[in-house]
Amino acid sequence: MSSSTRDHGGEQPAPEFVQMNNLVCESVGGKVLFATDDWFAAAENLLKKGDPEFKTGLFTEYGKWMDGWETRRKRIPGHDWCIIELGVPGVIHGFHVDTHFFTGNYAPRISVQGACLQENISLPTRGDRIGSAATEEDFKAVERLHSEKWEYLLEMTELTPGYAESCHSYFHVNSKERWTHIRLNIYPDGGIARFKVYGIGQRDWSSCGPNDLEDLLSMANGSVCLGYSDAHYGHPRNLIGLGRAADMGDGWETARRLDRPPILKANKNGILQVPGNEWTVFRLGHPGLITHIEIDTNHFKGNSPNSCKIEACILTAKEEEEENIKNKWAVTLENRWKTLLPVMQVLLIF
Repeated sequence: MSSSTRDHGGEQPAPEFVQMNNLVCESVGGKVLFATDDWFAAAENLLKKGDPEFKTGLFTEYGKWMDGWETRRKRIPGHDWCIIELGVPGVIHGFHVDTHFFTGNYAPRISVQGACLQENISLPTRGDRIGSAATEEDFKAVERLHSEKWEYLLEMTELTPGYAESCHSYFHVNSKERWTHIRLNIYPDGGIARFKVYGIGQRDWSSCGPNDLEDLLSMANGSVCLGYSDAHYGHPRNLIGLGRAADMGDGWETARRLDRPPILKANKNGILQVPGNEWTVFRLGHPGLITHIEIDTNHFKGNSPNSCKIEACILTAKEEEEENIKNKWAVTLENRWKTLLPVMQVLLIF
């Protein structure tokens, strides 16, 4: 059985697992397959990539508009729950539950169950669900999953109200198993703004031939960001997301360095001569022979980097832990890193 621990629910630094990939985000294919109730706000909102919003004075015919999943006040036995399909199946390291703006209507308790299903699930299609609840047909279809028997990744625990100082709750998950689906239970009803499942994708490499070209840096293939120098405007894990970036916020952007000289100069190759650099470190999803590298600056028209360099090395799990946990990648492994791509100018194509 898996176990979990609560990190905190206040204004404190988030745990390290939030640097990993959100395996249920809508942008990577996460889907809500079933929900008992969507009266005030549909469960699909849980998986949005952006932060929740609050619109003062905005009401629907069913009540106050809320950016999250909110069920009606329960007047029948039981509790509300939903089934979520991970966009990227993998090993789960932690949950982030955000009750932002749900102050007098937040779900007071939750639990999370998981399953690794080998077959595709066939359930009735969910449409615009606001103002509705699951039908008898929906319940009969979902009963075949026996989701109430799925393994608990998080036992029933209390949440905190959606004020700025208390809306974020983090839960560590101690499991090395692969998961494909999540059952999120709320007790007995209420609202949650966002639900994030952080972890590392895991795929079956046995079907991959020795000469097949694979994106070893894709989160779907198990890649994960281990460290970085700066993520002021966008996290470097966005670089390993699925497909092309939706907008500039869906990439990696750092703050402008304050130590840059007042007048910039370039060498004969067009490389700007500035002190320092920004960096990020990834673990590949699988060891391999690197033959192609693609650098995509889509959307970054006035703020793309002048130049870049790519290096690679081979580390054991113990060596990686020492560099990541102990040294935070501050100690350079000059004798280990091999240059794959020397410093070169990044060309802009509009």
